[in-house]
Amino acid sequence: MSLNITKLDTASADFQQQLKSLLAWDESDDLEIQHRVLDIIADVRKRGDAAVIDCTNHFDKRSVSSALDLELPKEALLSAWQSLPVDQAQALQVAADRIRAYAEHQKLQPWQFTEADGTVLGQKITPLERVGLYVPGGKAAYPSSVLMNAIPAKVAGVGELIMVVPTPRGETNALVLAAAYLAGVDRVFTIGGAQAIAALAYGTDTIPAVAKIVGPGNIYVATAKKLVFGQVGIDMIAGPSEILIICDGKTNPDWIAMDLFSQAEHDENAQAILISDDADYLLAVEQSIHTLLPTMERADIIKTSLTTRGAFIKVANLMEAAEVASNIAPEHLELSVEDPEALCQHIRHAGAIFMGRYTAEALGDYCAGPNHVLPTSSTARYSSPLGVYDFQKRTSLINCSPAGADNLGKIASVLARGESLTAHARSAEYRIK
Repeated sequence: MSLNITKLDTASADFQQQLKSLLAWDESDDLEIQHRVLDIIADVRKRGDAAVIDCTNHFDKRSVSSALDLELPKEALLSAWQSLPVDQAQALQVAADRIRAYAEHQKLQPWQFTEADGTVLGQKITPLERVGLYVPGGKAAYPSSVLMNAIPAKVAGVGELIMVVPTPRGETNALVLAAAYLAGVDRVFTIGGAQAIAALAYGTDTIPAVAKIVGPGNIYVATAKKLVFGQVGIDMIAGPSEILIICDGKTNPDWIAMDLFSQAEHDENAQAILISDDADYLLAVEQSIHTLLPTMERADIIKTSLTTRGAFIKVANLMEAAEVASNIAPEHLELSVEDPEALCQHIRHAGAIFMGRYTAEALGDYCAGPNHVLPTSSTARYSSPLGVYDFQKRTSLINCSPAGADNLGKIASVLARGESLTAHARSAEYRIK
């Protein structure tokens, strides 16, 4: 099974333009999908549970007659956990424990300080009251996504975590439900698609409205999240999965080929890029790709991904590799080099960095501990992985002493009158001695 991977070289005069073309991801809004989603959202806002039931029966081929039938009893989560094979249960438990341990280090803490005149300034930290978690259903089973989204929310202190997961033809996935049990999900509704997002955003008689919606989904889910943003918070609008590997030519090429496959197998639009200063090594990895590809279950998807969006980039040295990587700002960055700590100092933008030859990106997807919900499409330039802080609000605290009110009042008065806001000025002036 042969494939042709794009080859770039930073020594080429048009390298930057070639790189820009490689990275271009035009997921232009599909107006037809947007109109459909807007109609679903409007219907859910107007008819509530009845609209959710109609959509669920239509899209998921179910025969629900009452909104009460949309919620799974908590016993179902416990039963799913108890019925898991031992190896799956142990793996899920270890992953959950590691994700929770990492998340505990992320909690924002309140703080305050007192100025010389007795004025106290500070910051109060409050968890979100209720959060919605979307989990894909059907053939797709992503228990890792449940853990990664739910555990930070519960560590943050979110009062109620509502999970929605479609169950086509009524089929549930034991691993997903077991993960929900382990993560502390409070309620589970068997709904999906744009109707689930609308129900979480606006609430129905049965499904409570939430403050924020997190979790991955298809184009209809992503479009719905985009359209309800503002009514609720969202985590992000994620693009295709990405991996960028910098290698010094000394890692087993089969390892690197498989690391590239690990993201390419997600879907045809996933992007896998290898950067090296060793031209012979790039050829060796290409040979590994040709050898290993026929052994992969998702070979066709991997082949399309690598052919259309994959690349090998030849650089002059590792410092140049770090510069190229920072310009790309990838979701996942592997530093498969002798001294990853030193090279890491030169990386400015990446969602997550996997250090050293033994740290496969796949470990981060499941059980290393840090979150696998990461910024894609170069948004790592300004955004961060999902974490506990995404489920906490910061509130400013100001407590003026009489002396502080006198001092700040004079300053505020001058500035307010400069803006012609007289009531602001006089309000401050009342507190001036």
